[in-house]
Amino acid sequence: MHIAVLMLVLMTLAHPAWADAATPIKLVVLGDSLSAGLGLPAQDAFPAKLQKALQAKGIVVDMTNAGVSGDTSSGGRDRLEWSVPEGTEGVIVELGANDAMRGIDPDLTRAALTDIVQRLKARKIAVMLCGMLAPPNFGADYGARFNSIYPDLAKQFDVPLYPFFLDGVAADAKLNQADGIHPTAEGVDIVVDKMLPTVEAFVRTIGEQRR
Repeated sequence: MHIAVLMLVLMTLAHPAWADAATPIKLVVLGDSLSAGLGLPAQDAFPAKLQKALQAKGIVVDMTNAGVSGDTSSGGRDRLEWSVPEGTEGVIVELGANDAMRGIDPDLTRAALTDIVQRLKARKIAVMLCGMLAPPNFGADYGARFNSIYPDLAKQFDVPLYPFFLDGVAADAKLNQADGIHPTAEGVDIVVDKMLPTVEAFVRTIGEQRR
């Protein structure tokens, strides 16, 4: 009898009550080529690998890859309605890398990301931000203005933040494709592994709000 009780407890811990396989949590990754998986097979793109990592922990999600290569924050804002369909419960926003690489005015990036977060929250969709860092070639002032966008918005709108999407991968030749920018499949594994605790907490909050 005691063994049966112990097994039930262990099963409950491994598979939280909110992670009901019958109703997967619907997530969208709204991003650019970094999350879209440029240069990689579909199964090696960030959304697919993140979904697999969550499922390995007993968390069932329906993950949509809404990454568009070359997209800026403004581009993501302009396609928000059709990229995030009705029924979506959470959006992981990975935008801004192209803004920084092109030297776009950080005020424009901040405005676009602000609009994205506000519009999603107005639709009762949970938001998680993935931060980006500006390259050094535009100078310290540009970097300071750009890099502050993500923590500022996370605080302003009380949404979770993963500080730097490419943490542990950026500038490592072994983990990037020939362009030195886009992660290899192994690089994506590292991104997923490092981000997983933040995403787990994000998904857990969504699941608990279903009750």
